[in-house]
Amino acid sequence: VMLQSLGRVGPRRSNLLVPLTTRLIYMQRQGARRGLATKPTTSLHISPTANTPPSSWISRIMNKFSSTLASFTPTLHPSSSSASISPPHTPLHAIPVPPSYPVPPATPTHAPISHPAAQTPQPIIPLPERVDTPLELPMDPVIKVFAVQTMPNHFLPWQMKPQREVTGSGFSISDRRIITNAHVIASATSVMVRRYGSATKYPASVTAVGHECDLAVLTVHDPEFWEDLPALEFGEIPELQDAVTVVGYPTGGDNISVTGGVVSRIELQQYAHGDASLPAIQIDAAINPGNSGGPVLMDGKVVGVAFQHLMGAEAMGFIIPVPIIRHFLEDVRRHGKYTGFGHLGTYCQPMEAPSLHRFFNMQNKKTGVLVYRIYPLSNANSIIQKDDVLLAIDGVEIANDGTVAFRKRERIFFNYLFTNKFVGDEIKVTLLRAGEVVDVHVRLSASRPLVPAHQYDRAPSYFVHAGLVFLPLIQPYLHEYGEDWFNTAPRKLVHKAIYGIPSQENKQVVILSHVLLDQINYGYQQLANMQVKAFNGTRIVNLQQLVQLVESNTSKQLRFDLDEDLVIIIDAEEARQA
Repeated sequence: VMLQSLGRVGPRRSNLLVPLTTRLIYMQRQGARRGLATKPTTSLHISPTANTPPSSWISRIMNKFSSTLASFTPTLHPSSSSASISPPHTPLHAIPVPPSYPVPPATPTHAPISHPAAQTPQPIIPLPERVDTPLELPMDPVIKVFAVQTMPNHFLPWQMKPQREVTGSGFSISDRRIITNAHVIASATSVMVRRYGSATKYPASVTAVGHECDLAVLTVHDPEFWEDLPALEFGEIPELQDAVTVVGYPTGGDNISVTGGVVSRIELQQYAHGDASLPAIQIDAAINPGNSGGPVLMDGKVVGVAFQHLMGAEAMGFIIPVPIIRHFLEDVRRHGKYTGFGHLGTYCQPMEAPSLHRFFNMQNKKTGVLVYRIYPLSNANSIIQKDDVLLAIDGVEIANDGTVAFRKRERIFFNYLFTNKFVGDEIKVTLLRAGEVVDVHVRLSASRPLVPAHQYDRAPSYFVHAGLVFLPLIQPYLHEYGEDWFNTAPRKLVHKAIYGIPSQENKQVVILSHVLLDQINYGYQQLANMQVKAFNGTRIVNLQQLVQLVESNTSKQLRFDLDEDLVIIIDAEEARQA
């Protein structure tokens, strides 16, 4: 169109050559920036005279334009694991041209043209055909998950929050199972799945869920869903700088999405959904809402499950490694449900200070960590003692900073050794006790915190009497204070949630969460968010015990002893009538 218009504008045709010259120079520079091997920049220099026939100089422009385009030679990207054209899927004619690009002075690299008629016509070389590298990724097993979640209101536990629709990703594995994240289907009242390339949604059911490790297993009872659906296989933990591919259905569109990155590091991370410290792989590929539960692939095999990213940081996504996925699946196979990871039950501090080594008589370059507290309900409570030094776990030596060797020249915190163990498994612990090396055997226990970090898939427990609302403290109650709940929630409750340790079985922190103001309880409204220590002189162990004591009470008064020695007195007869 440009060339045809040049023949019609007459004397102004020379001015319109500038955009075409700009396009040629810009395309060559862009090709060099994008990895295309090009010859030195060749400027287009044509100065038609008034007597030059338009057809002659237009032919010269076409010849020059074709020869310039022919200088663009695609090269292979060196960092790719397979041959691919760089830039991928970007035809030359699609490169954008800026509206005003500075045109350098013409510098011909060959002899100037004396007259168009003396130049031998050159054949027009057609543009190279677009070459697409085949995307050899197993897309068919990748599933889109649709869930409707109904979360409870922990401030008003008799109410539920409005329903919300969420989407996530998943993938099919053997035995007609689908792996996804637990937070995608947590407290869900409806779960639907859709295959890649299909428009049909199928009802799915949750067969197993592990909120601690943020994994869940779904199944679909309709046999039509499983027709010709391949299953993905699991690989191993990738090495640092290995290239991986994240496949899923992130926000921003409905179709499948593929992003790539490399493995940045592997270490223990806090799993946001279950508040557990477990191994995670950091990658620099984009992981956005909707990617959750999708496979992370390397060489066609699953090396992880996308599950979270770091807020406020760029290119920092995290995936669940294969050993955690296998542990979850094996746990469900053994016990019929998820039981969790085994825990030793000790609290340890590093021993990097030389004075600690001298005090505890650590000779011959021994290394380890110091036990300063033992979980009362763990099996280690009767075996390991305070001031013992943990030297090794199953023969793996522990360094003074609490790390153990992990692969080549990598280190990881020693709790990693328990992530491939199950509750009840026995381990050998090498201790330094009073200067002597001792070997003991301990059965790993389940984690039972004083204040549970989560409570999904069931409604909260509560008890209302005389307008007083009692409930057991759980972290989701504190989360109602907002994302910064650690600073905005009541300080004493936060401290119990973070540092509290149960001293007996079924121990709960029962709190007075609200006072529904009435004449019978007037004057006590300022005592909300206080722990209930005793009722009529009996120490409170959990909410169930409090309910039994109140309902079986025969005294004329109801006395609730709270934290900080505060007291609530309610007339029993008035409470019954209320």
